Amino acid sequence: MEIENLCKEIRNRAFERKEPKTPEQVGASWYNDDLTYDGISKTLFIILPTPGCAWALGDSGGCTMCSYVSDCTLEPIDTETIINIFNDHLSRFDIESEDKIAVKLFASGSFLNPYELPIEARDEIMTTLANMDNVREIIVESRPEYVKEEYIDGIFDIIGDRLFEISMGLETSNDYTRLNKINKGFTFEDFENAVKLIQDLRDNKGYNIKSKAYIFVKPILISESEAIDEAIQTAKDCESIGVDRLSFCPATIHSGTVIERFWRKGAYQPPWIWSCIEIINTVRREVAIPALLDTSGFGSRRGPYNCKKCNKDLKHMIIRCNLAQSPVEYDCECKKEWMAEVNNADMNQSKVKIKHIPLY
Repeated sequence: MEIENLCKEIRNRAFERKEPKTPEQVGASWYNDDLTYDGISKTLFIILPTPGCAWALGDSGGCTMCSYVSDCTLEPIDTETIINIFNDHLSRFDIESEDKIAVKLFASGSFLNPYELPIEARDEIMTTLANMDNVREIIVESRPEYVKEEYIDGIFDIIGDRLFEISMGLETSNDYTRLNKINKGFTFEDFENAVKLIQDLRDNKGYNIKSKAYIFVKPILISESEAIDEAIQTAKDCESIGVDRLSFCPATIHSGTVIERFWRKGAYQPPWIWSCIEIINTVRREVAIPALLDTSGFGSRRGPYNCKKCNKDLKHMIIRCNLAQSPVEYDCECKKEWMAEVNNADMNQSKVKIKHIPLY
């Protein structure tokens, strides 16, 4: 597939320029309020050092918008090193003083893939968190192919009745967009099967397990209005199959990606913040499950944008509305420009499906 070839070519060039990172450089953490299933609570975010996403490191070249693999070691890491870095970041915050906290574990790939995170390291991390009485929720990320009963059994053998959420990057329920414009490598049916397994384990084994879908806002080769419609439809499709929570991820331009090449050639712009607001307000009105809107890169040259007057205000407002699950209500003169683009962007667009990407 041409999109795979392009992804791999760009990825390999990025690796040639990449300075090797040590596991200590990859590890990171932060601590702030977040919306959990039990309301607003302190949440500890930890990025674990891993060799990187297996999908991105394989023949596929990875996803068109993601450069997380560039922040990994690209080499396997032994369990002892991972655990030492995890414990170091765990000790940096006064989490014992909180009645309840959530812990989000990021691996710049799939937490459930034993190649990326050895099972021994996974189990020791789970044991440490299970021994902390105030840890109520544990959240990880994975591609759907690693959502396997044996892996989940092993985790719940350790964590007991704690809530465990598996977040998956569905991006869109449109298979054509996901496969040909994002290069995700799995179908909506694959995602639905993973969600169904999570539901079956909850119903039949009593596991306190949840699913979350990441929805990508504005992949390459779709207009502003199409991006809005597709994101809203994806949320509705997720609700229909029983996904427990949603997180919208508006595009930002990461270096060493296909999306960056489009952007540099003037063939792509990240979404308007107004588009993101239209999506989240509609979803909170029409979809029953909780939905969050990520504000990473808002107002920057490589991220979602409006105008200098409202970028910062809207970013802070969206963060507050995420916690309250309330609509974002704001107005600015630049909204007229956004509406003009949304209403007219598709006027001269060809309906012929793209067969060739002339960006080599």
